Amino acid sequence: MNWLANTVLVLHALVVLFIVGGLLAIWAGAWLQRSWVRNRVFRLVHLMAIGVVAILAVLDIQCPLTVLEDWLRTGRAGPQGFIQRWVSHWLYYDLPGWVFTTAYAAFLLIVVVTWFRVPPRS
Repeated sequence: MNWLANTVLVLHALVVLFIVGGLLAIWAGAWLQRSWVRNRVFRLVHLMAIGVVAILAVLDIQCPLTVLEDWLRTGRAGPQGFIQRWVSHWLYYDLPGWVFTTAYAAFLLIVVVTWFRVPPRS
């Protein structure tokens, strides 16, 4: 089951990359006048992704992907594999919860402002 936990961990990292990288791509694409940044489906999925993250943080609900990964690893103590060690190091930080809640809410605000500054097509 360790491979399944690693799969969830990589999926989690890809979601983070989509949220952060998506905003950077929207800004860069708008600056370069690329039409794909105004794709309504992409923009809605991006907004909903950070929206869910921010809402979970404000409600103090742990991320379901973190819960699933932890559950899959329960009782399987041992050395970490390459994927778990590096992706976990990149993804998880030991900071107070309010720091993440503030960061997610601020990021959501930036995404919402971007929605209006670089609006998607109707």
